[in-house]
Amino acid sequence: MSTGKKRYQKTYPISWEQLHRDSKALAWRLVEMHPWTGIVAITRGGLVPASIIARELEIRLIDTVCISSYDYQQQGAVSILKSPTIDRNGLLLIDDLVDTGQTARVVRDLLPEAHFATVYAKPAGRPLVDTFITEVSQDTWILFPWDTESRFVEPIVSKA
Repeated sequence: MSTGKKRYQKTYPISWEQLHRDSKALAWRLVEMHPWTGIVAITRGGLVPASIIARELEIRLIDTVCISSYDYQQQGAVSILKSPTIDRNGLLLIDDLVDTGQTARVVRDLLPEAHFATVYAKPAGRPLVDTFITEVSQDTWILFPWDTESRFVEPIVSKA
């Protein structure tokens, strides 16, 4: 497995405001596609977008599928910690990001009929989702607001 430094050459910080705007934009794309009956959020990253989308689309039935695969800047083996308890027509499967598609493949197998939507998508995982808002390059690490804190960062080009 490659290290984070080799795999990710760029970072893309996302603020809470941007995540909210992008999640709402995802809801706009989903609003007329189907009479949605529920949401399955992929934890942990899909919890915030799922909450925003549930509010915007007036969806009250929300479940989770709990997956573990990431350690800071490295993706390991996928482990299902909790399977969803609902399986019906009209489900939305929501995540913050599809990266390599490793997690997406596992979740697709669990809920093959669900409409899979992510806020952000990378090229390797993009074919596995039905709807997304923003594509970023494969070598970009997205810094989500729950993973960051305010502090000084070095400029892209340093004079030192």
